[in-house]
This record gives sequence, C-alpha cells and structure tokens, in this order.
Amino acid sequence: MRLLLVEDDEILGDGIQAGLTMEGYAVDWLRNGTQADEALKSNSYELIVMDLNLPGMDGLNLLSEIRKRKDETPVLILTARDGIDDRVTLLDSGADDFVVKPFDLSEVCARLRALARRQAGRSVSQIEHKGIVLDPAAHTVTIHNTPVNLSQKEFGILNFLMNNIGKVVSKARIEEALYSWGSEIESNTVEVHIHHLRKKLGSDYIRTVRGVGYILDEN
Repeated sequence: MRLLLVEDDEILGDGIQAGLTMEGYAVDWLRNGTQADEALKSNSYELIVMDLNLPGMDGLNLLSEIRKRKDETPVLILTARDGIDDRVTLLDSGADDFVVKPFDLSEVCARLRALARRQAGRSVSQIEHKGIVLDPAAHTVTIHNTPVNLSQKEFGILNFLMNNIGKVVSKARIEEALYSWGSEIESNTVEVHIHHLRKKLGSDYIRTVRGVGYILDEN
C-alpha cells in the first residue's frame, strides 16, 4: 500500500518512514507542503500522513487543496494541538483522523489500518475470499485454515488484489502501490511475485487478463 508522508522534522520523519516501511507500506516522504501538493496532483496514494506545521504550505491549507480537488484519499494528521476546537477544525476541514504528539507508531499503524478498512467499505480487519483469510494487522494469511508463509511483497500484492476483488489491476498499478520513489524494480518483478503466490495459494485464485493485468474473480 502506497502512502505519502509529509513531515518536515527529519528525526521524526525518518522514524515514521522506517517504521511504516517495516509494516509493509511503500512510503514517499516529503518535507514541504507545496511539494506535497504537487506530488498529489500527479501520483496516486492509498493514504496520506501529514504534519500541520509545514514549510511552503501548512497542513490545513494542504488539506483544503486536497479536498477542493475532490481527492478523497484518507488523511491522518499528526498534531501537537489537542484542544477540542483544534480537533473540530481538523475534522471539519476534511481530515479523516488524527494522532496527538507524542504518539506511539503502533497507534499510527492501527489508525491507518482503520482508515484503509473504511475506504474499502469494510468494518473488520480480516479480508476473506474463497478460503483465503488475510489479516493486515497480524500480517498473516491462511488458506482453508492452513497458514501460508508469504514474503512482504507477496503479502502486499495479495492484500492489494483482495482489496480490489472483481477488478483488473495492471502491473503498473501494482508497482505504484508497492514501491516508493527511488525503488529499483526489475521489469519482471511483479510477474515473479505472482508466480510465487500461485505456487503457494494454488493456480486458480489469481487470473491473468492478457495485456491488462491481474484479477481475483468475485465468483
């Protein structure tokens, strides 16, 4: 899952990026609100995490610009402002959730999972499909109650496909969702991961639509 982090504090930003990367997110990190606004015009993200006190364009103005464009990407705000009026302003301005500094990264991850569920129209963490149960919080996959050991990227691809059941997703879209800026991606990387997934799950789950992409069929 690809995520944009907007945070100008180098130490905090570095820690968040490292922690979220370990959780399986592909994190693009920007330190400037204006740069983030431009990035959001040309890139697609599943989630946005941002501070309020940013150079170039502050967080509230950035949030306003995002919503003016009818961009409904879930936004989690990092803030030191914990007053009731501050919270009301954030939510009324289009924020989906917030955490108050100082915070624990585990809380940030839990809130991001909740936002992803809400965006996908689910109320529970686990995703089930034809005997496969994927748990984003525990990073586990079972098939007919048997645990399946997946690499981080294999887990990420399966998670992405299970959040788009019935939809064909292109190789480029999978790469965009799983890899952050500057990542080195071999031309056949996605195909290799799909091959490994089919060996571990069975060949009937992931269908290739030639020239278009991959799909988990609804039926």
